[in-house]
Amino acid sequence: MQEPECPKAGPYTLELDVGTYWWCACGRSKNQPFCDGSHRGTGIQPMELELTEAQKVWLCGCKRSGDKPRCDGAHKKLV
Repeated sequence: MQEPECPKAGPYTLELDVGTYWWCACGRSKNQPFCDGSHRGTGIQPMELELTEAQKVWLCGCKRSGDKPRCDGAHKKLV
């Protein structure tokens, strides 16, 4: 499995409606932070995010969070 790319050294702050979203875990998507299928061949799969109420979310942009798909501040440790 390949190491994910880091499209953003910080979170994506979004107001999302109720629904199912697919968070890009590989970092290759052109539709960050959501999956566009660019992970094919990487061995990295997108992660499902199910929201039962509309809310503000902070989704990981560096792809190294320990609380994926949510940001846990892991980007602060990137060199």
